[in-house]
Amino acid sequence: MKWILLLFSVFYLVNMQAQISPGVYHAQDSVNGLNLTHELKIDNTYFIHTIYTKSPAGFVKTIGGFYKFENDVLAVKLEFNSNYEEDTATSVELPVEIVEGGLVFVGDNNLFFKKDPEFKQPLDGKWLFGTRGPDEGQERRGESNSRKTMKFLSDGYFQWIAYDTETFKFSGTGGGTYTSKDGVYSENIQFFSRDNTRVGAQLNFTYEIKADDWHHKGKNSKGGPMYEIWAVRK
Repeated sequence: MKWILLLFSVFYLVNMQAQISPGVYHAQDSVNGLNLTHELKIDNTYFIHTIYTKSPAGFVKTIGGFYKFENDVLAVKLEFNSNYEEDTATSVELPVEIVEGGLVFVGDNNLFFKKDPEFKQPLDGKWLFGTRGPDEGQERRGESNSRKTMKFLSDGYFQWIAYDTETFKFSGTGGGTYTSKDGVYSENIQFFSRDNTRVGAQLNFTYEIKADDWHHKGKNSKGGPMYEIWAVRK
């Protein structure tokens, strides 16, 4: 009986160690004289990998989708791929080694991703754009619609992505750091695929959580009033 319990404990520990810890990870790399920042956002089911430069500010690439992690391989069924027109990739398999303080993409350069500290906030999670507010019972764009705009927020970082899961048309992305406290939501942009001049901007909004909805109010890029309703993606 003791041996059975011991074997079960070893099996349990091995499987626990094989799980990728949700959160945000960063790595630095250099290609053709450019210093690249790699950013991973991972929860229990979803994976996003974004590459950008800080100086000069520039967007390079982003991919994301639902994943499974088995036998040290992170297999991602992509929902979006900003380079789809060039590489037509709809899935990726990444050999990954979990190490103290982060994880390593095993390959030619064994890129090390350091895990950022946890920074929990009320808006953390995945959100899908539903409709323009106010909420008057209008039809929403939801999970069944192939055209999606998603926000992923975790540990003080945010990213929005606009894409189509059927055509793989990629419409844009942006991200950076954020805070949400006492009904005020603030973004600091660190990359923006549509306009590098927007990097460094700080945007402030008000927010309210109603059931599974995030009501987001403020001013749009042209200074006009904006009211968006986002729904929790489960």
